[in-house]
Formats: sequence, structure tokens, C-alpha cells
Amino acid sequence: MSTNVPQPNPEDQEIDLSQISKKIGGFFEKINALIFNGIRFFIKNAIVILILLVVGVGIGLFLDQTQKSYDSQIIVTPNFGSTDYLYSKIDLIQSKINEGDTVFLKEVVGINIPKKLKKIEIKPINDVYKFIENKTENFELIKLMAEDGDIKKILEDNLTSKNYIFHTISMQTNGITNDKATIQPLLNYFNKSDYFAKIQKISIKNVEIKMSQNDTIISQINNVLNGFSNMVNGAQKSDKLVYYNENTQLNDIIKTKDNLINEQASHRVELVGLNKIVKDDSAVLNLESPSAINGKLKFVLPILFIFAFIIYYFFVAFYRKQKLKLQQ
Repeated sequence: MSTNVPQPNPEDQEIDLSQISKKIGGFFEKINALIFNGIRFFIKNAIVILILLVVGVGIGLFLDQTQKSYDSQIIVTPNFGSTDYLYSKIDLIQSKINEGDTVFLKEVVGINIPKKLKKIEIKPINDVYKFIENKTENFELIKLMAEDGDIKKILEDNLTSKNYIFHTISMQTNGITNDKATIQPLLNYFNKSDYFAKIQKISIKNVEIKMSQNDTIISQINNVLNGFSNMVNGAQKSDKLVYYNENTQLNDIIKTKDNLINEQASHRVELVGLNKIVKDDSAVLNLESPSAINGKLKFVLPILFIFAFIIYYFFVAFYRKQKLKLQQ
């Protein structure tokens, strides 16, 4: 039994290599033709392209100066449990911006040039230390929730984060803005609430009553301490020994006075922040927006115009070619 193994034909290999060489050569010829046609296109339409370039740069420069976007931020403290109220107001304003309802933004909110306001949103400042500071119940709540899940997710959860003290209102505007044009109208709008205005009056009154009572107690403690001091000084002058035991609770009285003094200091600071329903703590205005095309339209528009012209040119050429074929 014999097996015949076909031997490769040298002529076939030469034919294959010749075809491959021709295909490679044809490919490079197409590339050369494409480059040549591109150069011819730009030379043929040089005037139109130059006009589009100048117009694009001019319009881009104008828009960069007039339509540049800026970011502004306000750090606020919602008082009297008004956090959800504030978030709903922000959502309402953003919905009106999306709808293009400039009448609402101007007449209800009070923004003089409503078209400049492009976006508004609010986010909590995740400060868990302030959240649990001097609030044992908040600390215990965080501990309890952390036992059943990821502590990071819990702290960033919407339900938890809304209870943080400070929140950031972020805005984006067309062109620069100022406190009078945007910030104050927004704050005035947020602080117009009959319900929370009543809660504000009652809360301030309660703090003032508490401070008055604390002053009375501190005065009474001072009288007790002065009486004890006079008794000790009188005993020393009469050369008599005065015996007292540690159960006189003198240390507890001094600690109580110290706690009351610290509490009074906290209440004074608290009253400063209770003068508004939504208290503005600080504001940063007119940070240039890091948008991809912000301030770069003078480069983007010329390229866009020329690209549109190229598409139009080849579309017309394709249409004429197909029309000629149908006529033939």
C-alpha cells in the first residue's frame, strides 16, 4: 500500500504571492487617492472653509464670553426640622428650570434673570461627628444600624444623610452671578413658610426661657457657694475647726454649675443660627464650570461647521451620482 502526498507547485505559490502583492498595492493606491481627493476638496473649497473657520471662531468667542457656565455653592443649615421641606423646594425649582417656567422663577422665587439659572441641587455634608455630638440617641442609633449592615452605606443613605446639620446647595448659571441676583432671592423663598415661622418663634422662646431658668439656678448655686465660703472664713477667724464630710455634695454642685455655664454658652451660639428657617452659613460664587466645552466654543464651533459642510458636500455628491444613474 502506498500513499501519494501532493507536492506543492512552485507556480501556484508564485501566483498567490503575486495576488497578495497586487492587493497590497491596490490598497495603498486607494489611500493615496483618498488623500489626494481630500487635498483637492480643501483646495477647491478653500474660500468656503475659510469663511466657516472665521465665522465659527467669531461666534465661539462671543458665546465663550456671554454663555460661559459658572458654579456656585451655598452651605445652609435647615432649622426646626425643615430638611425635607428644603429638599422639596429645591426639587420644585429644578423642575421649573427643566420646564422653562421663567414666570415662576421670576415672580415666585424672585430671580430677576431666570434664564441664567441652569441647574440647582442639594446634597448633605456627611459629618457624622456633628451628627452624634452631644446626642447620645444619635450615637446609639448609628451603632444599632451598623450591626446589621455596612456603616459607610448607612452614613451615606438618604434617610440618614438628610439628618446631618449642614447641606450644600449647588447652582450652575450662564455667566457670573452675585448675592443680590441669585442667593438672596433663593434664601428669601426658602424662608417663606408660615408653619415653620411659628415653630421658629416657639423654639426661640423655649431657648430664652431655658436660659433664664439656667441663670436663676446658677445664681442660687452661687448663693450656696458664697454661704459655704462665708461659713469657712468665719470659722477660721474664730479659730474653730469646721468638720464636713464628702457627702455634702459640694463637688456635685460645682459640676452642675459648670455644666449649666457650658449649656448657656451653647444656647447663645444656638440663638445665632435660629434667626432663619434655612440659615445660610457661607457661600462661594462663580467658580468656572469644569464642563468639557465650557470656554472652548471658539475651537469647537469651527470644527463643527467644517464637519457639517463636509457631510453636506458628500451628501449632495452622492445624491447627484445616484440621480444620474437612475436617469441613465
